[in-house]
Amino acid sequence: MKRLILFVLLTAFSCIYSQQSAYYQQFANYKMDIEVDAKNFTYQGKQTLDYSNNSPDELRTVYFHLYWNAFKPGSMMDQRVSNQGKNGDYRLQRDGISRLASIPKSEEGAQNIHWIKQNGKNLKYEIQGTIMKVELSETIKPNSKTTFTMEWDANIPMLIRRAGRNNREGIDMTMTQWYPKIAEYDYDGWATFDYIGREFHAPFSNYDVHIKIDKDYIIGAGGVLQNPSQVKGYEKNSKINADTNSKLDWHFTANNILDFAWAADRDYTIESFKAEQGPIIYYVYQKSDKTKFWEQTKPYIAKFYKIMAENFGKYQYPSYSFIQGGDGGMEYGMCTMILGEAKNLEGLLGLMVHEGGHSWNQQILAYNESVRPWMDEGFTSYYEDLVMDTFFPNPGNKNPFSGNINAYINFTKSGIEEPAAWLGDHHDNATAYTYASYIKGELFLVQLSYIMGEEEMKRSMKEFFETWKLKHPSDRDLMHILQKNSGMDLTWFRNYWINTTKTIDYAIQFVEEDGFSTKITFSNKGTVPMPIDFTVRSNSGNQNFHIPLSLTHTWKKSDSSLGKFTSLPYWTWTQKEYTISLPIKKAEIILIEIDASGRLADVNPTDNLYKK
Repeated sequence: MKRLILFVLLTAFSCIYSQQSAYYQQFANYKMDIEVDAKNFTYQGKQTLDYSNNSPDELRTVYFHLYWNAFKPGSMMDQRVSNQGKNGDYRLQRDGISRLASIPKSEEGAQNIHWIKQNGKNLKYEIQGTIMKVELSETIKPNSKTTFTMEWDANIPMLIRRAGRNNREGIDMTMTQWYPKIAEYDYDGWATFDYIGREFHAPFSNYDVHIKIDKDYIIGAGGVLQNPSQVKGYEKNSKINADTNSKLDWHFTANNILDFAWAADRDYTIESFKAEQGPIIYYVYQKSDKTKFWEQTKPYIAKFYKIMAENFGKYQYPSYSFIQGGDGGMEYGMCTMILGEAKNLEGLLGLMVHEGGHSWNQQILAYNESVRPWMDEGFTSYYEDLVMDTFFPNPGNKNPFSGNINAYINFTKSGIEEPAAWLGDHHDNATAYTYASYIKGELFLVQLSYIMGEEEMKRSMKEFFETWKLKHPSDRDLMHILQKNSGMDLTWFRNYWINTTKTIDYAIQFVEEDGFSTKITFSNKGTVPMPIDFTVRSNSGNQNFHIPLSLTHTWKKSDSSLGKFTSLPYWTWTQKEYTISLPIKKAEIILIEIDASGRLADVNPTDNLYKK
C-alpha cells in the first residue's frame, strides 16, 4: 500500500513538474553589418545569427521572413488586395485597385539572398514569396545552439505599407521588417505567416547593428546608440569623421526585443527627455510648423509611462523613440513609426499613446498577433482610451470607453461583422477586421471588468503582466489569472465574445405594482448571457443591485463603478426572463436603469431605462 501511495505521489509530482516546465521560448542573437546606397535606395547586408533551440524538439528545417518581397506586382499581398477590392485596407488600394500592381520595377521591394550557411556549411533554401525555407545541414537538437551566417542585398520599396522610401511627409527611408528575420517556433510549430499586410510574430532577440550611410543622414531607431558623439543629431559637439566613401557608421544595440527598426532622413531633428517612472524618450522628426504639436505632447508623454506603470506594469527597456516615418502608425521594438503632421494636439497624442502602448502588448507581452490580433490591438486600444481620458476627461461620457462601445453597437447593425477569433490576414472586410481586433478586443476587457468588478480586473491585469512579461502568453494564460483571482468561470464569455458575433441585449420588460412592493421583470433578448447590474432611484435615494449569472458560479464582491450593491439570486443562462420583487412602492420609483456605469455593450440600450 505504501509503495502504491508513493507511486501515485511521484506520478502526480511528475505531471505537475512537466506542466510547469512545458513553456519554453526560442532566442536569437543578431549581428549585422549594413551598407546603404542612399542615392539608389538599396543596401548590402551581412548577418551572423546565433540561434538557441530551447524547445524539446529536434529542428531539421528553419524559416525566415522576407517581408519586402510582398511589395511587388503579383505578390500574395497584391492578389489579396485585388480580390478584396473596396472591402480591403484603404492604404493598399485606390478606388478598389491594388497600389502594388503599379509599382515600377525599380521601386519593387526585394531581399535577394546570396547565400546562407550553418556553422560554416552552405545550406539549401527555397524562397516562397515572403518566406524562406532553409534545409539544415545538421539538426538543431533540443537545448542547443547553432550559428547562421548570410549575405543579401535589398531594394528599398516604394512606401506602400509601413516600410519603404519617400513617404508622403518627405521621410527618405523607413526601415521596418527590413532584414531576413528568423520565424518564431513554439508549441504550435513555426509561425510561417505570409506577409499580407497585417501583424507579426517573432522570438525575443538581441541586436548588434552597424549601419553605414551617407554622412548627411540622421537615423532614429529602436535601440541604444553606442556612438552618439561620432554621428549627427544626438550631441552638439559630435566629432564626425566620415570614411573614404563619405559615410558614417551608426552602431545600435538592443536586448531582448522582437525586432530592430530604424528610419533615416537628412532633415531629422533629435530631441530627448526623461519620462516619469519610465525610459529616456527620443523624438526623431522634421521640425517645422507642420509638426508644431510634437513639442506640446512632451509633458503628456512624460506622464504616460507613469500611468501605465501604475495601472498595468512598468516599461522594460531603457529608451523609446517616436519617429516620424511610415504610413500612419506602427509599433516596433523600443520605437514607433508615425506620421507627424497632425491637425491637432489630441490627434497626435492619441496616436503616440496608442503606438507607445503597444510596447506592453506587442513587445513585452509578446502575443502571437497574427493569430490573436484582438489581444494586441484591442488591449492597446483599452490602454489608449484609459490614458486619454486621464489627459482629456469628457464629462459627457459615463466611462473612458463610451465612444467605442457606441461605435460597436452601431457596427453590429451593419451586417458585416466577423469573429475576432479569425486570423488577422484572413478577415474578408477591412472594417470588420478593425472592429473585431481593435474594438471587440478592447471591449473584451471592458465587459470582463463589468463581470468581475473594476478592482479585481486591475489587480489581475497587473498580475498577468508581472507573470508573463518578456514571454509569449496567450489568451488562455490571461483567462487562467482572471478566473483564479475572481473565483469565476469565465470561459463561456471568452467563447461568445471572441469566437462568435452574438450580441448582448437586455431589457426592462415590466414594472408592476404588487401591493407595497414593485415587481420588476427583466428579459434577455440577445444571444450572449451576462450578469446584470441595475440601479433603482426612488424618493428614498439610490439602490444598486447585482444579478449574478449562473455560468460564473459566483458573483463579484466589489465594483467601484457600481458602488455599494446588493446581490440577488442567480439568473440561469437558459432562462429568458428574471423577476424580482423589491419592497418599494411603484409610485415612489423615479427610474430603473440597467448598467448606470455604461460599460455593458448592450446593442439596444434604449430599453434599459424605465422612467416614472
